[in-house]
Amino acid sequence: MMYYPIWYDTTFLLFIVPVFILGLIAQLAVQGRFNRYSQVRTLRGLTGAQAARAILDANGLVDVAIEETTGFLSDHYDPRTRTLRLSPQVARGVSVAAMGVAAHEAGHAIQHASGYFPLQVRSAIVPAVQFGSWLGPIIIIAGILLEVIFGAFRLGNTLAWLGVAIFSLVAVFAFITLPVELDASARARQLLTHYRIVNQQELAGVTSVLNAAAWTYVVAALAALVQVLHWVMILLSSRSSDSE
Repeated sequence: MMYYPIWYDTTFLLFIVPVFILGLIAQLAVQGRFNRYSQVRTLRGLTGAQAARAILDANGLVDVAIEETTGFLSDHYDPRTRTLRLSPQVARGVSVAAMGVAAHEAGHAIQHASGYFPLQVRSAIVPAVQFGSWLGPIIIIAGILLEVIFGAFRLGNTLAWLGVAIFSLVAVFAFITLPVELDASARARQLLTHYRIVNQQELAGVTSVLNAAAWTYVVAALAALVQVLHWVMILLSSRSSDSE
């Protein structure tokens, strides 16, 4: 049996390099569009925090807190504390970009309050994903070592596949994240126009920013899938070499 280190695996590199490049392009696109539309002030002149507060209150979520956090585009909604945290550029910004991001995060709070199923599933598996992201590869490598060093083929193979299954939760999480984020963006566009926070011309900028952000989640899901397939290919190749 022969296991090749990750840096010798040209097949993996053929997959991961394009995904890495796509991820870099997606991140640059998000930053570029956010910076571009941060220069476009909305006619109403609300800050991101004010827009988010108006949306939350209108949907009966007066108990959801809004806090300013540090970091560029570090905006997120914390379902554990029911807190919407906005970066300074969004919380204080009066731009089209700030409106899009603030409304997107408010959309997550509305998802949480309405029991949006994909969000519930994602929240439920977070502990397992955090655990499996580092434990899965350790178990896989342990299984491989059992086979290579100690000749415990059946036990090692079983252990390695168990590690793959655990690590696969990372990919499951990434793909569940897609509908959660896309739905939050759709809600953001609808909420911003429904409450007349932005007009139709400004909505085009909001859509541009949110669409760029959506691609980062698509690329993240592809990257997670490629990592899982990489481990699967390693284990399958070892089995085929054993049978020869």
